[in-house]
Amino acid sequence: MDSKKKIVIVTDAWHPQKNGVVVHSEKMYEYLTAKGHEVVIIHPQLFPYKMRVFFYPEIELSLLVGRKMRALLKEHSPYYVHIATEGPLGLAARKYCIQNRIKFTTTYHTHYPMYIEARLSALSKITSVYIRWFHSAASRTMVSTPSLKLFLENVGFKNLVITPLGVDIGLLKKNDEPKIPKELAGLPHPFFIYFGRVAIEKNVEAFLKCNLPGTKIVSGGGPQLKELKKKYGKSTIFIHSAGYKRDQSFIDLLSLADVFVFPSKTETFGLVLLEALACELPVAAYDVMGAKDIIIQGAHGFTGDNLEKAALMCLNLPRENLRKRADEFSWENAGNTFFLHLEEN
Repeated sequence: MDSKKKIVIVTDAWHPQKNGVVVHSEKMYEYLTAKGHEVVIIHPQLFPYKMRVFFYPEIELSLLVGRKMRALLKEHSPYYVHIATEGPLGLAARKYCIQNRIKFTTTYHTHYPMYIEARLSALSKITSVYIRWFHSAASRTMVSTPSLKLFLENVGFKNLVITPLGVDIGLLKKNDEPKIPKELAGLPHPFFIYFGRVAIEKNVEAFLKCNLPGTKIVSGGGPQLKELKKKYGKSTIFIHSAGYKRDQSFIDLLSLADVFVFPSKTETFGLVLLEALACELPVAAYDVMGAKDIIIQGAHGFTGDNLEKAALMCLNLPRENLRKRADEFSWENAGNTFFLHLEEN
C-alpha cells in the first residue's frame, strides 16, 4: 500500500446495530486509516429519516436519502467507492456512481434470500432477483468464502472475488483460570454453548432440541430470546450478552465451555466460528457454507446433517490445532485483501 487514497465506504448497517457488517466496516476503517488513507464511512446516522423493518424491528432503514447521498459523494470525490450493503444508502450510492460513471465495488455480506425465507418465504425470490441486479453493476463483488463464491456464480453472479474476514486474535485467548458466572455455578459439564444473535435465521432452536449431556448454554440477545427462554428455560441456561461485546466475562465463558454449537444455516462466513477457535473451543455445525470453509473435519470440529452427533464427537477432539486455525484469519490480512480488490477511479 504505497499511495494514499480517499476511500468512501457506504453502509446501511451501523451503530447501534451490532452485527458482522458493522464490525467489518469498523475494522476496514481502522486498518486503512492506519495505513495513511483517508476513509469516510457514509452510514445511517448521517440521515434523519428512518423506518423500522416490520419483520426485523431492531433494524431501521434510512428514507429520502438520494439528495444527501449525492451531496456527500460529490463533496468527498473519492478515489475508491465501496458499497457494503444493498439497502437504501447502498442503492442511492449505486445510482449516483452509475450516473456519474464512477467505478465501485460491493460486498455480499448477508445471505438475505435465506434470511427472508425464514420469515416471509413469498419475498425470497423477489429478494434474490434484486440482490443479483444490485451487484451486477459493480466492478467486483467481494465474498468471504470459496463456497459462497461458487454458490453465487451458479445463480448468475459475475466478477466475484474472495475477501476473507478476520478475528481479533490478540483480544481472544483462552483463560486457564476463568471466573465462573453465578448462572453456571455447580452445573455439570460438558458445557455446550451457542453465542451470538438469538433470531430465527440463526436456527438456535435446533441446538436447544439436541439431547446432550451436561449443560446447554445460550449467550446473546435478539428478537427470539424471550420466546426460546420461555420454551427451553428449564433445560438451557440463558446468559444475556450485549451483541458484539467481547470482554473478560465473555472470554471466561468461552474458556469454561467444552463445545461451541453453531446451528445456523444462513451464514456467509460466521465470525463467531473464529472467535470460538481462538479460545480453543471446537465447533459443531451443519455442513453449510461458512462452517465448511473454516472447519476441517476432525481437526477443528465436526460438520454434518446431525448437529447432536457432531457436538458429541467434538468432546474427544484434541485442542492444540484450534488456536492455530484462528490465527490464519487476521484483520490485517483481511484489510490488505480488501484494499487490493477496490476499483480505482
